[in-house]
Amino acid sequence: MNTAIFEKWESEIRGYCRAYPTVFKTAENARQTDEAGKEYIDFFAGAGVLNFGHNNPHMKEALIAYIQDNGVAHSLDMYTTAKRDFIESFVEHILEPRGMDHKLQFMGPTGTNAVEAALKLARRSTGRETVFAFSHGFHGMTLGALACTANDYFRNASGVPLGYVHRLPFETYCCAEGGKGCLKMLRAQLDDPSSGLKPPAAFIVEAIQAEGGVNVASAEWLKEVQQLAHDYGSLFIIDDIQAGCGRTGSYFSFDGMDLDPDIVCLAKGLGGFGTPIAMNMVKPEHDKHWNPGEHTGTFRGQNLSFVAGREALKYFRDDKMMEEVTAKGKVMRECLEKVAEKYADHDLQVRGKGMMQAIDMGEGALSKAIAKECFETGLLIGPCGTEGRVIKLIPPLTIPEEDLNTGLDLLVAAIDKVMKG
Repeated sequence: MNTAIFEKWESEIRGYCRAYPTVFKTAENARQTDEAGKEYIDFFAGAGVLNFGHNNPHMKEALIAYIQDNGVAHSLDMYTTAKRDFIESFVEHILEPRGMDHKLQFMGPTGTNAVEAALKLARRSTGRETVFAFSHGFHGMTLGALACTANDYFRNASGVPLGYVHRLPFETYCCAEGGKGCLKMLRAQLDDPSSGLKPPAAFIVEAIQAEGGVNVASAEWLKEVQQLAHDYGSLFIIDDIQAGCGRTGSYFSFDGMDLDPDIVCLAKGLGGFGTPIAMNMVKPEHDKHWNPGEHTGTFRGQNLSFVAGREALKYFRDDKMMEEVTAKGKVMRECLEKVAEKYADHDLQVRGKGMMQAIDMGEGALSKAIAKECFETGLLIGPCGTEGRVIKLIPPLTIPEEDLNTGLDLLVAAIDKVMKG
């Protein structure tokens, strides 16, 4: 396997290639093949980008047709037929069924840019500077989003102080009354003019902390966070960048929770094919605070993503795919629960929702050894959480049942091998 040119010329910042030391050549749905012809079942799916699989045939056909017809590829924020089609489909299949009237803001094509825009608008809308974010949260790598990200390894690379963010304990981090005790204390502080704590511009939270270890918040706790935000004139922002776009068995990870976020940040799976796109859903009363061109981005008019993203939205015309996601998620969950039961003396924890499932091995060294063994036997998985101790499974939602079961068998075999020494 010739990787010398990468090692000689590519930056030391390389990350995933160190965990997957091969050269991939082709990919289809839930499988990748390297240049030596070895196949891998993909339980990583581009860190949640490839919800609809590698080289989704419907999207590929639509993209090829669009390019052959000389469709506009790049357009900044000018109007195009591709953008119009995408917006019409998003409104029809996502917004209108939920009674949502949010404006759609496109920015630079990364999730971190979506968060940057959300923070900027929250500060503009409220006239405040500080944002409240949560332990184990991950919101991106650019400075504003990085300030909201909790992980020290990422934060320490910034080179400057990361200010204007106050950190709160996430529900699963705070045991008192299931997390509500911490929020009660926060409310008391905000009510006390001598506490030294002032209401923020926004609360930013993930309903499921994907990179943080697949920590799942309850509807009750999230509603309390939302109530706090609204009681003190703050915006309630949900970062659904990795957990959204169908991953959990509904389009949003917070569907069915009776939540009404002021801003929802989306990216990753939004473009369907893997082409980059990011979008914020913003309530009109906040969106009106923008002036034209205040938050730009050269690639906010990514028409190939609009074309593929419109095809992705077709999966949400009915409940068929989400029912399949729920069923596959149950298979994944049951498999991990059997592992936890087998090694009950290690107190392994299983958590997740839909087709984002995880097992907390308790030690980073264990989970990384398991991930290495998986790679060697033909399965791609990615550790996450504190010190990488959590094994997260996020295969394409379109993965065939046979590949899902084979991948789970490979995972169990790798766990058994590592656990038994």
